[in-house]
Amino acid sequence: MERTFLMLKPDAVQRGLIGEIIGRFEKKGFILVGLKMMQVDRDLAEEHYKEHKGKSFFEPTVQYIMSSPVVAMVWQGKNVVSLAREMMGATNPANANPGSIRGAYAMDISRNVIHGSDSVESAEREIAIYFKLEEIVNYTKAGSEWLSE
Repeated sequence: MERTFLMLKPDAVQRGLIGEIIGRFEKKGFILVGLKMMQVDRDLAEEHYKEHKGKSFFEPTVQYIMSSPVVAMVWQGKNVVSLAREMMGATNPANANPGSIRGAYAMDISRNVIHGSDSVESAEREIAIYFKLEEIVNYTKAGSEWLSE
């Protein structure tokens, strides 16, 4: 089964959207296998966004992600990386489908509520940054046989 990393950003936490957003992924049928609320420090923020180092938005992004707790999550399921990205909507909420998470809850590209890995490789890297192996659980969710073959 494929896994992805999702993070509810400071604006989602501050606005009380945690349960609403998690519920969307649960209702889709994905399995939550890792979850923690945490305060991101500078080292972790810089590691997460290292491919953007040197870009104009790097420092504001690092400052923002450290500004309030975030909710780090590992989700598992069939095609979870691509389907989670579709559920999140376009990075810029102005271009996001109204039914998507960003389309429903975000108004600004710099406060777009959620981060999601953009590939299986990115998911593996980001999961390893935020979670120890023993923090991820493996289980079969009751009723999972009704979701896919």
